[in-house]
Amino acid sequence: MSTPDRPLSPHLQIYRRGHTMVLSILHRATGMALSAGLVVLAAWLLAVASGPDTYNALKARLDSWLGLALLAGFALAFWYHFVAGIRHLVFDTGRSLERREARRSAAVVVIATLVLVATTLWAVLRQRGLA
Repeated sequence: MSTPDRPLSPHLQIYRRGHTMVLSILHRATGMALSAGLVVLAAWLLAVASGPDTYNALKARLDSWLGLALLAGFALAFWYHFVAGIRHLVFDTGRSLERREARRSAAVVVIATLVLVATTLWAVLRQRGLA
């Protein structure tokens, strides 16, 4: 039995990095970040259930610049994952798989994510009296 001159399965050294590959990897990464964000949500729910002192302590941490940066990161991960997920659902129907359409949908994902994150952050900062 002879060994083939090529790898048995494709790997990252063979493929050029393209829009679709990068956005797909980011979709998976944001899904993992959102899973980690569930820890923050669970902490918030426990603080709410534990009473006003615990809630105010956690709220003070989340109101700090580091906490706001963390929440902004979660907003970015949420909106990107949401919009990219819709893109993947469209791909699953067999549409927009051509290179030109895939690049166009990649741009839509990035632009929509930025608009949604900016709108979310503006609304949060406005509600807190910071904007």
